[in-house]
Amino acid sequence: MPASADQQGSDRIDRVLVCIPTYNERENLPRIVQRVRAAVPHADVLVLDDNSPDGTGAVADELVAADPQVHVLHRPGKQGLGNAYLAGFAWALDQGYGAIVEMDADGSHQPEQLPTLLAALPDADLVIGARWVRGGSVVNWPLHRKALSVGANLYTRALLGMPVHDATAGYRVYRASALEAIGLDHVASQGYCFQVDLTQRAVRMGLRVVEVPITFVEREVGDSKMSGDIMRESLQRITAWGVSHRADQVRRLGRREPTWHRL
Repeated sequence: MPASADQQGSDRIDRVLVCIPTYNERENLPRIVQRVRAAVPHADVLVLDDNSPDGTGAVADELVAADPQVHVLHRPGKQGLGNAYLAGFAWALDQGYGAIVEMDADGSHQPEQLPTLLAALPDADLVIGARWVRGGSVVNWPLHRKALSVGANLYTRALLGMPVHDATAGYRVYRASALEAIGLDHVASQGYCFQVDLTQRAVRMGLRVVEVPITFVEREVGDSKMSGDIMRESLQRITAWGVSHRADQVRRLGRREPTWHRL
């Protein structure tokens, strides 16, 4: 098992970076950055803008000019959520941050709850802000969308055998040492299954995954980035991972080898 971040030294965790991917979030970005800076003043912010046609990149530049703790990576175009986060992770690791946060730009992930997630980090390598655990909730979602999300997580948990209730959640904190242990060079998932991909990699590595209940609030401004293509990619990839995992279990049982680590 790789060394936990506690063994790497607690001083690195003093440096926290909040990664916020954006695509057409001109109205939401100033609000979310302001809330992050108020909720966790010691944290830095990295905006990952995919050349938004609505001018979000220019707004990000204004925020950078006004606050030395805000940074921006201008990317050439829309390349997917996973690709944006991988770019942010690489930048964070290169700059020596000890903890890296994933957060949506639309306000659905409340910055005011980030201190609670960070408080769980001493006992975890990955902290997931979970909707589908005791104390978690979702605000302003229709019943069919709740059913889709719960069903997707039940399917993921059953197929991959992971003891995680909200593997698709996008509000999370990684220790830098966890990202280094997972290895990001071969991560190819782009849509929301990116979250499942990194979760299963963390579980396979025997890293400590902790779920903290959050209240998820549906965006009030702008359009959701969820699409049929994203859902199809997620279903196809998770199913393929599940088939591979179960086949590997059968092989291991035949050789009487241990399967995945259990949390």
